[in-house]
Amino acid sequence: MSRASVRQFRGLAPSSTILDASAVLGALPDAALVIGAENEILYVNPSAETFFDAGALVLYATKIDDLVPPDSPLLAVLGQVRRSGSSVSDEGVTIDTPRIGVHFVTLQAAPMLDSDDVVLTIHERSIARKMDRQLVHRGAARSVSAMAAMLAHEVKNPLSGIRGAAQLLEQSAVSAKDRELTQLICDETDRIRKLVDRMEVFSDARPIERSPVNIHQVLEHVRKVAQTGFGQHLRILETYDPSLPPVLGNRDQLVQVFLNLIKNAAEAAPENGGEIVLTTAYQHGIRMAVPGSDARLKLPLVVGVQDNGQGIPEDIRPHLFDPFVTTKVNRNRPGSCIGSQDYRRSRRGYRIDSQPRRTIFRVMLPIYEGE
Repeated sequence: MSRASVRQFRGLAPSSTILDASAVLGALPDAALVIGAENEILYVNPSAETFFDAGALVLYATKIDDLVPPDSPLLAVLGQVRRSGSSVSDEGVTIDTPRIGVHFVTLQAAPMLDSDDVVLTIHERSIARKMDRQLVHRGAARSVSAMAAMLAHEVKNPLSGIRGAAQLLEQSAVSAKDRELTQLICDETDRIRKLVDRMEVFSDARPIERSPVNIHQVLEHVRKVAQTGFGQHLRILETYDPSLPPVLGNRDQLVQVFLNLIKNAAEAAPENGGEIVLTTAYQHGIRMAVPGSDARLKLPLVVGVQDNGQGIPEDIRPHLFDPFVTTKVNRNRPGSCIGSQDYRRSRRGYRIDSQPRRTIFRVMLPIYEGE
C-alpha cells in the first residue's frame, strides 16, 4: 500500500456504494498504521498522529524503529506477524518513550494480502482496568499485613528463649569450637529477629522517625553486606561526592531500601563480569509535591544503583512498585520488594533508566537542614 494511494471498499456493499478507506480508518478511535517491509511507515490515521504526537508527513519520513525503543514489544509483534504470516494480538503492553510518555495498550497486527506490509492497530487500555489491577494488589497487601503482624508476634517469643539458652551454654562452653557454635546460634537468632521486625513494617502505620544520616555510611554498610553474601561474584564500584550533607531519613529503612536495590541489581547482573556502580551526587532543582498540601519537598541528593544486566522487561516496568511483582525466576528484577513502605509510597522519589547492559535506579533524597 503506497502512502498516496486511496483504497476503496466494495465487498458486500451495493455496487453503487463506494467507501473511501481513508475516511473509514480516519473515523476509528484507535491508532492504525501500515508498516512496510523495512519498517517504514506507509499510512497513519489521525488517531495514530495523536498517539505518536506527530503529523502524517513527519511519520511518513520515519521508520517505526525510530519511534519506540529497540526492545519494544511493538517491534516484536511486527516480527512475529512476518514470521508466522498470521495475525497477532498482545494485551497489556507498555509503550514508553520520552516523546509520548507511558501508554498501556493492546496491539493487534495482521499481514496484508499479497504484500509484505503489516496493518497495526494500537488500542489504549481503559483507566478502569488499570485501577482494577491496583485494587487487587492493595487487597493482597492488606492480607499479608495482617498475617505478618500475627506471625511476628508468635515468632519473637521463642526466639528470645533460644537466644537466652545459647548464652547460658556459652558460659559453660569449654572449647573454642563450642563457643563458636553458641555464638553462631546467637547471631542467627538476632538475624531472624531483625527479619521479623522487617515483616512488622507491613502493618506498622506509625510515622517514621527521621534524623540526619550520613548516606555514605549507609552505602558502605550495604556494600559490605552484599560482598560477604549475595554479591561475592560481583565487582562493586563507588563514585561518591564526599562533600554531600547529611540526609533527612531513617537509617534502618535507608539500609533496607539500598540493600534491596543492590540485591535486585546483583540478581540481574551476569554471573561472569557482573558489575554494580554506586554513585552519589547533588542536583539542584529536583522537587516533589507533598500530598495534602501545596508544599514541594526539595530532593537534591541523588543516589544511583547501576548494574550491567539485561534490563527491566517492558511488561514489568509499569508495575515495578506493585507488591508481589517479580520475574526472579528469569533473573530479572525485581527479585525483592523495593524497600520500606515509606519509600514505596513515595515512588515519585525514584527515577529509572533501563536498557540492556545498563540499568540505573536513582533515589532522590532530602537533605537535613536543622531542626
